[in-house]
Order: sequence, then C-alpha cells, then structure tokens
Amino acid sequence: MDDEEEEHHGLHDAIEHFFGGAWLTGAAQPEPKSQGRIKLVADVTLRRGEAVLLVKYRDVRRYDGQTGWFLPDDYLRRSEHPLDAGLRILREQAGVDVAELDFGFVESFEGGADWHIVFHLTGQADDGTQLTPGDNTEAARWFDASALPARDEVAHDGWALDILSVLTRPREQAAQVRSVAE
Repeated sequence: MDDEEEEHHGLHDAIEHFFGGAWLTGAAQPEPKSQGRIKLVADVTLRRGEAVLLVKYRDVRRYDGQTGWFLPDDYLRRSEHPLDAGLRILREQAGVDVAELDFGFVESFEGGADWHIVFHLTGQADDGTQLTPGDNTEAARWFDASALPARDEVAHDGWALDILSVLTRPREQAAQVRSVAE
C-alpha cells in the first residue's frame, strides 16, 4: 500500500470506527437534532519535546467570539483532506512546516444549531522549530506540558486542555472518545 492509499485507509478507518460503519452500509441514521450547518474542523496538537503549541487569534469572530489560547484550528476547505488541512493550519497560523500529521481522534457535537465534526490531529516538531505567527494569529507559543495556561485563559472553557488530556491516553482509548464538549 503506498502512502496515499495508507492515508486514505487511515481516514476511512477513523470515520468508520467513529460512526460505527452505518454511513457506509446505508443503515438508518438517527434524525438530526437541528437543521443547522455541518462544520468540519481540524485542529492540531503539535508537540516539540514536552512542549505543545497554542495560539491566540486577532479576529475572533470565526472562533465564536472566544478569546484565549487555542490549539491551532480552522474549517476544512471544500474537498480538503483533514491531514492536508492540519498542515495548512500550521503553516498559516504558526509558520511551521512538519513532514506529517496523524489522527488523534474524531469528535462530534452539537454547538448551537450546528453539528461540529472535529478531526483532532497530532504531530511532532523538531527541537529547533521556531514560530512565526500568521496574519490572524496574535500569538503563537510553545507551552511546557507541565505549565499549560489556566483553564480560564483557554478559549471555550478550556477545551484545548480537554483535548490534550484525551490525547495523553493510550491511542485505543482516545479513539473511543466521541466528544469532550458534553
């Protein structure tokens, strides 16, 4: 299997595991709770040794008006693969290029009238990786895992901290998480 097939297979497995295969087989789906939009989002937990990258945004309208620290994130563009989105997000928001990312877990939750599907990606940066904040990035900073910002300094009631907590679990356990937003 070449790299492209392996990447597609990994995404297919993650989605099939998350949705229980029902979307593949045509099995009956539960009725949606709302008629809002479907938001496809990718965020990236990028580590450099024991440090993790967090960002703050200048224009927070795209982020529900939330201020504070975030894992770098953005909406997927039409037809964009989540792993490609993660690489783009790191380049655009922190000026970082990494060779590859991996799937941490997929989260699904209702937020207002919208259904959010979030691809939580993970990656490793080289020790000397420097940060260059992008146009809408007010700050990009490496935080030591033992000295992360306080929950009230992290957007969405500390959501990034919850994601980081899930990603410290063994991979098989993290893959079972459906939502940290509940």
